[in-house]
Amino acid sequence: MSISAIVRLVALALLVLLHGPRADAQPATSQELARIWDAEHVSPPLPPLVDHAEVVRRLDGLRTIPGGLFTVEKIGDSIEGRSINYLRTGSGPLGVLLWSQMHGDEATATSALFDLFAYLDRHRDEPRVRRILTRLTLHVVPMLNPDGAERFQRRNAQSVDVNRDALRLQTPEGRTLKALRDRVNPRVGFNLHNQSWRTSVGDPPMAGSISLLSVAYDAARTEHAGRRLTKQICAVIRDALEPLASRQIGRYDDEFEVRAFGDNLTLWGTPVVLIETGPWPSQEPDPPLVRLNFIALVAALDALATGEVERADPRRYESLPVNESRMFYVLVKNVTLINGAGVPPFVADLGIVATRRVQSLDGQRQIVLSLSVDDLGDLRTMGGLRTIDGTGMTAVPIVDDKLAVGQVVDLPEWKTAMAATIAVGQPARIAILKPSSEPGKFVVEALLR
Repeated sequence: MSISAIVRLVALALLVLLHGPRADAQPATSQELARIWDAEHVSPPLPPLVDHAEVVRRLDGLRTIPGGLFTVEKIGDSIEGRSINYLRTGSGPLGVLLWSQMHGDEATATSALFDLFAYLDRHRDEPRVRRILTRLTLHVVPMLNPDGAERFQRRNAQSVDVNRDALRLQTPEGRTLKALRDRVNPRVGFNLHNQSWRTSVGDPPMAGSISLLSVAYDAARTEHAGRRLTKQICAVIRDALEPLASRQIGRYDDEFEVRAFGDNLTLWGTPVVLIETGPWPSQEPDPPLVRLNFIALVAALDALATGEVERADPRRYESLPVNESRMFYVLVKNVTLINGAGVPPFVADLGIVATRRVQSLDGQRQIVLSLSVDDLGDLRTMGGLRTIDGTGMTAVPIVDDKLAVGQVVDLPEWKTAMAATIAVGQPARIAILKPSSEPGKFVVEALLR
């Protein structure tokens, strides 16, 4: 461990001895933070639609808040000339670095950070926020990859994955993050991401809504004081989120990635916690996920400020189930399948996945959701954000775009090849039909397209 890391560990221990925990150091409950977020959040309902211009506008608004609570500074430019901005708040000896959207299409935490800023402003005179602001200094980059965010793509304008550029530093985004870390030398870092909607936790599989990682700094996954601290932070976050997302919190694979920023920041002396946001089982998944991120961050920062993090049991992190990829967007079970290719009907499960894209229409960003068939057959070991019991029903290709739920139709002749088919890798254009009260007729129960 470096001398500077040892000095910061001693400083953290002194902070705990001199300042707490005290009677006013009771952590906020998950339910209390959830109520605050519900009443006061400023984040938009669709984080993927937040672009660089909106981030700059929001930061400019924070810059003008009375009392100088927030300092905003441009610290770099993207390949296409978009500013990379840094916000600082708090005056404490323990520095915390947080960055979001180093992958441009991973936007949930960016919105949660603006909810965190609003919370710190509105509640700055309350004990919990006061101790965060006086014992910590927060260094925040809300959008590290603005060119990727503009395109809603993972990579930057060079088509380089910024999170695999910690050693070569060929991206301006990577150089900017490295320079900021070296400048402020934070005690701990939070690397904020999104993960696939396929992510699952446990058996039977549940939606892996949040995955946590105490990032390794070598192939042996050695535990030093900094890594123990990040495991304790993950334990704090687990305890804060489980009441709101039971069985939906997982542990990310901790294999060392020699090129990645989190791994190298940990090696350089800033141990990193990775928070990955995944699927949520509802029609509107974004607000609940932003809410979980907000609660996770407040709980972690408060535990660092009070020193209660030192009492957290790292085994609470280590005992989390490792996340897997056993989740479909829609799982249709036990349905009779007429696949449109002229083969006899058979019983199968259908696994449908979803991909979100952001596109511009008349100058306005909008989200397009594309469904495709990822698997079919016996999928009993898989889960679905939405599950349809297809027992007694029939799945057929949609060949008429005017088809509507509730419509009474004839069952297609299976021997006749159809204009569309239900097959792995094909776009999902599927009607689920159930027998009608009218003999020989069927009613459209659901449409997947």
